[in-house]
Amino acid sequence: MQESETKRQVEFRLIRDDDMPPVIFKPDEDDNVTVIINQTYAIWLSLNRKTIAGCSEALFDKIDEMLTAHLSEQRMYERME
Repeated sequence: MQESETKRQVEFRLIRDDDMPPVIFKPDEDDNVTVIINQTYAIWLSLNRKTIAGCSEALFDKIDEMLTAHLSEQRMYERME
């Protein structure tokens, strides 16, 4: 199976910290995705669960825009060389 076909590992961690945001996405030691959920915001997260889940497509679109802009910039530099 090629890497693009393999299922990526996502680790979920629960914390309780008044100084941290409700949800954090970060890389782990092996560059896999770690999602940290702050239990301090349990009620807020619960009330907004459908909105948060519905953000996945918009989040993908924003990351895609960032990638396209970065690649366009890199291509511009490549053409200037």
